[in-house]
Amino acid sequence: MPARINPFEMIKSMTGFGKSEITTSERKITVETRSLNGKQLDLSVKLPARYRQFEYEIRNRAAKMLQRGKADMFITVENTSAKAVAASVNAELFGYYVSQLQQLSKASGLRSCGEVDSAIMTSIMRLPDVVSSEVDAVGEEESAALLKAVDEALVAHDKFREQEGAVLIADLLHRVDLIQGYKQEVIPFEARRTEVIKQRILDQLAQLSAAYDANRLEQEMIFYLEKLDITEEKVRLDKHCDYFREVAAGEDSVGRKLGFVAQEMGREINTMGSKANDSEIQILVVKMKDELEKIKEQVLNIL
Repeated sequence: MPARINPFEMIKSMTGFGKSEITTSERKITVETRSLNGKQLDLSVKLPARYRQFEYEIRNRAAKMLQRGKADMFITVENTSAKAVAASVNAELFGYYVSQLQQLSKASGLRSCGEVDSAIMTSIMRLPDVVSSEVDAVGEEESAALLKAVDEALVAHDKFREQEGAVLIADLLHRVDLIQGYKQEVIPFEARRTEVIKQRILDQLAQLSAAYDANRLEQEMIFYLEKLDITEEKVRLDKHCDYFREVAAGEDSVGRKLGFVAQEMGREINTMGSKANDSEIQILVVKMKDELEKIKEQVLNIL
């Protein structure tokens, strides 16, 4: 039997991390990527000067994989062979510094010995322009290793996002279930609310001791209670919740769309609250709003 595919595996978080290390015959290249949520792709690439010519290609590859979010990519290179270090010593400048420091040593009363000579040599080598490094061309092996390390880091980053996305969507769907559960709890309070409102109106009329048309009163109460009816809001809220699950299970890059659906859920919940006219229903509406706010916060982290 073919393996069952989880429809929610395509959900990805915008929070991610990836790392790759590749060692060539002369260098070790390390690539790290990190990302947080963001409306658009905001990519920062920090790399050695010797790889500057590859920045455009690296950015293109990263943009295709990352899509959205505030992302940072760090590329470092270490020399693993003496052949990789191309440096030359300015002999004339080196000799000049030697004579100057030797004169200073004598003037200071320092005797020539191994430790003093070693300290002088170390100091001279650190002086400006004594040692100059030559940046050699990036060979085919090294360039291929660089781009491979970038790709591997991005793949690892994507897998991290998938794992985080699975946790996020499970939490979101749980909260959608809670909202629908609270909506169901409203039903028994609705029936009781209608009778309470009717009785309240009749009690107030009885206190006035005034004559009234019973038929007209019944018509006005029906009209008033229809304004407080929340059946349509409950039906639409159910449809929005079902659509939330449908979008999450059937589409890629759903973050923005789920955010829009959550907004529509909020409209129905707010309208239910404004029509509630009952403390128990208001409590349930507050609970629905609390879960919805958590959904909105989490949706911002979904790609």
